Amino acid sequence: MGRLSLHTPVGWLTVAGDDNAISRLWWAREDDSDITPLLREAAAQLTAYFQGRLTRFDVPLSFPATPFVHAVLESMFAIDYGQTRSYGEISEYVGAPPQAVGRACGANPVPILIPCHRVVGSSGLGGYSGGQGVETKVFLLRHEGAAGLLI
Repeated sequence: MGRLSLHTPVGWLTVAGDDNAISRLWWAREDDSDITPLLREAAAQLTAYFQGRLTRFDVPLSFPATPFVHAVLESMFAIDYGQTRSYGEISEYVGAPPQAVGRACGANPVPILIPCHRVVGSSGLGGYSGGQGVETKVFLLRHEGAAGLLI
């Protein structure tokens, strides 16, 4: 599996995958290795996102997940740029408690690409496990123009 790091407004990100799919994204700077055209495309899409030129990622993704986690990730992916959904709204869709949805959000292997930052609590932001935590979530939501939805 190859990996490619890029510097972004939310810190260093490393994206990993092979010729067929992206399987992981995390906050760190790693040594680049086995760089594939798909890794370059993922990095280009992330750069375009942070430059305000991209609102939806379309790189292929693949990672192991239970059917429940897959349903939560699919629900998050369906949230439009600049919009949010509550843990409760997603829990109704997938038929599980909001706490379980929160755990699945925290286990997202490709944050930003699958926008878990767009999931908020019914009475506030909720948590965020990427970057600098809630500060990163606020940055991403403001970047997308969802700042009015934060309060």
